[in-house]
Amino acid sequence: MASTPQRRIGLTGGIASGKSSVGQLLAARGLPVLDADVYAREALAPGSPGAQAVLARYGTLDRAALGRIVFADGAERQWLEQLVHPLVRARFAAELERLAAAPVVVLMIPLLFEAGLEALCSEVWLVDCEEAQQLARLMARDQLSEADARARIAAQWPQARKRGLADVVLNNRVGPQQLEQEVERALNP
Repeated sequence: MASTPQRRIGLTGGIASGKSSVGQLLAARGLPVLDADVYAREALAPGSPGAQAVLARYGTLDRAALGRIVFADGAERQWLEQLVHPLVRARFAAELERLAAAPVVVLMIPLLFEAGLEALCSEVWLVDCEEAQQLARLMARDQLSEADARARIAAQWPQARKRGLADVVLNNRVGPQQLEQEVERALNP
């Protein structure tokens, strides 16, 4: 008997669009959620080769300080991404191998399109909200100035560009109940 192909949901969206909320909803339904942000933090854990490279270049591992550096300078952001992205990809590969028997796996990847990782997924879900909501959420969550928040949003592809590439667009403009309904519809079309 042939096995059913694994359903791999690529969960993406702009910074502060609500990916983590959707990830929590999916995890609460028992689905394994592989989080690129968690793997990126692990890649820069104190004592790791990634952390040593960052320390040698910037003299700090402080996330806020690194954020100020890399979101103000595209070349520095590119350097950091070239260091971290291969480590994150390797972690995804190991986790997907470990979860090979799982019928559904969620890959939460903020830079899914930017990093060209769509091929890992059988479908792509985009968590979407208004730009003003995204800006307000990011400023509140990370205690950023408007200028710093705008710089972080600008470092990613615009939501409008991602909408045209996604298989499912989850509307996160209204509230948690509507978002939960959107997730349920997408999971069980």
